[in-house]
Amino acid sequence: MGRKDKRWVLQRKKDPYYQLAKKNNYRSRAVYKLFQLNEKFRIIREGDVVVDLGCAPGGWLQAVRSIVGDRGFVVGVDLQSVKPLGYDNVVTIKGDMTKRETLERILSYLPSKADVVISDASPNISGVWEVDHSRSIELTTVALIVATKLLKEGGNFLVKVFQGSLFNDYVDLVRHYFKKVYVSKPRASRDSSAEVYVIGKRFLGKPFDMEIDSPILTLVKECPLCKEDLEEKEGKKNRCKGRSEKLTLESEGGSLIKRIKEMRKSN
Repeated sequence: MGRKDKRWVLQRKKDPYYQLAKKNNYRSRAVYKLFQLNEKFRIIREGDVVVDLGCAPGGWLQAVRSIVGDRGFVVGVDLQSVKPLGYDNVVTIKGDMTKRETLERILSYLPSKADVVISDASPNISGVWEVDHSRSIELTTVALIVATKLLKEGGNFLVKVFQGSLFNDYVDLVRHYFKKVYVSKPRASRDSSAEVYVIGKRFLGKPFDMEIDSPILTLVKECPLCKEDLEEKEGKKNRCKGRSEKLTLESEGGSLIKRIKEMRKSN
């Protein structure tokens, strides 16, 4: 272990939220970020159906379960396996949230459309800030796309984002889909961290539009869900075009028959 790693371990041990999480058997100090954000913005309520994207190691799942109680339902998704929490109303899925099959698995578990979609996921860190920021925006945009497919109208969205040159574009993108959008940094976030949280309240019920004029959408053009949506949209356009041409021909044919009948009458 290097000197830097030793310093990080010592700092973590002195961190009051780390100590508090350990004392209360939470899997991550990040639970206190969620508690603080929820206290301020009322994102999650008792009895809600909640989806947690990028849920490992399960700290936010624990926090959400404590808020929704026995009447709520929670689904967590991550590329890694997550140790079960031991509640009947908490389900975890090992899968890639950019894939259609993962989305279908989430929907198969939900008792209804989700009241809330949350994500505290972080990209793989390279150490190059612009690269890490772009990866964060890509990940959070995918989370937004998935949220538009899972949320009921009026539902809420919460996502962690790294600040940088594309941050304001991302907030503007979220505004297309939610009545109110807020940006907040909870007390439990470290001062040195560039993370902030974007909160979307009252989902407008609109499907995600890959043709919106936003520089961010170039980052997710290879996302399987996005590709499928674009292909499906193009297919619908072509089908509509075909129907339009058919109707035009039928209309012209009808006019021709009408003219022939009129000519016969005149003869």
